[in-house]
Amino acid sequence: MNLPLPVLDWITNYDRNWLRGDVVAGITLAAYLLPAGLGDASLANLPPQAGLYACLFAGLIFWLFCSSRYTSITVTSAISLLVGSSLGEIGGGDTTRFSALAAGTALLVALIAFSAWLVKAGSIVNFISESVMVGFKCGVALFLASTQFPKLLGIHGAHGNFWENTTYCLKHLHETNLTSLTIGSAALAVLVLGKIFLKNKPVALLVVVGGILASGLLGLDARGVKLLGEVPQGLPAIGLPAIHWADANKLVPLAFACFLLGAVETAAIGRTFAAKHGGRLDANQEFLALAASNLAAGLGRGFPVSGGMSQSLVNEGGGARTPLSGAIAAGFMLIVVLFFSHLLRSLPQPVLAAVVLVAVAGLFKVSTLKQLWRSDRPEFVVAMAAIVGVLGQGLLRGVMIAAIISLVLLIRRASRPHVAVLGRIPGTQRFSDRERNPENEMIPGVLIFRPESGLVYFNMDHVRDTILDRVRAEAVPPKLVVLDLSAAPLVDMHSAHMLASLAEELTADGGRFQAVEARSSVRERLRSEGVDARLGGIDRFTSVADALKAFQSQKLTARAEIV
Repeated sequence: MNLPLPVLDWITNYDRNWLRGDVVAGITLAAYLLPAGLGDASLANLPPQAGLYACLFAGLIFWLFCSSRYTSITVTSAISLLVGSSLGEIGGGDTTRFSALAAGTALLVALIAFSAWLVKAGSIVNFISESVMVGFKCGVALFLASTQFPKLLGIHGAHGNFWENTTYCLKHLHETNLTSLTIGSAALAVLVLGKIFLKNKPVALLVVVGGILASGLLGLDARGVKLLGEVPQGLPAIGLPAIHWADANKLVPLAFACFLLGAVETAAIGRTFAAKHGGRLDANQEFLALAASNLAAGLGRGFPVSGGMSQSLVNEGGGARTPLSGAIAAGFMLIVVLFFSHLLRSLPQPVLAAVVLVAVAGLFKVSTLKQLWRSDRPEFVVAMAAIVGVLGQGLLRGVMIAAIISLVLLIRRASRPHVAVLGRIPGTQRFSDRERNPENEMIPGVLIFRPESGLVYFNMDHVRDTILDRVRAEAVPPKLVVLDLSAAPLVDMHSAHMLASLAEELTADGGRFQAVEARSSVRERLRSEGVDARLGGIDRFTSVADALKAFQSQKLTARAEIV
């Protein structure tokens, strides 16, 4: 099997002038990945080094396989929280076992992504709608706030869902550690101001370094401020995690959810940059890149990774020209892990909580929710279902509930397509929907319909009933019913015969029925089912105007014969 490596396409044409941009972007990206790895590891209830290992090993591999020049592979808040909340019961409080299960989940994600690449299932990312993702991320942001805000206050012991964490925090507000609150608030203020005035600068890294220095100079540990704790120096033992087959079966739903979230996010990032800089994203290739990077993260004692939007924007803003910037970022992280990770033990937890809170603030998209409310109420309902599901049932069940609701709404829409009643645009021989263009002219004795969807077994009854109801609502039965099939890309066997029976029903009282402007694939289907003649004949050159002209010509001929 030949594995496609996009790196072979661009590295042979690499321009030396690009190197400076890639190096600067790589260093900048590493400065963002370090605090992100630490923060997201805490969200996953894993040791801090797990986040560093995941970013490091995934970064060393991802750049070889990705098709997008700017996408950065990383641990993300959504997936980290999903891992942490889902593995709690399976892990049983054993830190070593928990870490092994997280690494095993990454390996299962790699297997799923590789399988998706094999069958070229790039379109699967389209089945998780944007409204589901918006609601899920908003729910994640609220849940994260409930887990990190107590740490900012120096309150410990809050473990549970959003409501349990919030209730616990409110009941224990009197336990707030003023030193923790001061340090955390200062870090939060610097991070917020940095996002406003120092965009695309490694402010988070500066805050982390400042927190470590403050911890040593002010003796924060003695003041009751909880610190990050020991971070092992050096690389872990590379290999398969110690999990059983029974554990693997329990991890499959979690791995599939992580894959879907990662695939959707990575594809969205790639499409964003493809639209901005030109080019085309290969979603299937991104599946292979996700498979390779999650394999590396799992073998390296990390946890599931995916493309990260904020990190990718930092990569682009830093001047990256090729995916080499990701490899350079991973190289700098390797240096930190090998020689400087022991310095991280003094990082105050309130500072890390501030980093996480600011990072996830962008997940809560109020403007998008408002837009959905104004423009598409059903999609707003889906987004709210995701939020309520995440807060009430947990991340995994929440996103599944929202995805199911989204699919139900999609099926409902597909089963009830719009059937336009056409009128003639004044002064022309062209026709359009009278509902959208009330000034269009109706033709006396004629009704023209255009179903705006493919005609298949689950929507044909709706199309048929809509046409018959409109015909029966006329005071005088129409002499001609025209069915414009130009907007129907396909007709299945069931619908072909339903169209024939509809034509017979409409012509039973002496009227005429004419199907026009059918696409070639539709004409072939109607002919193969032997119903084309019953639909007035199917000719690729016959338009709505032609059908009207023929009808009016016959009327004139009939009048002449009477005279």
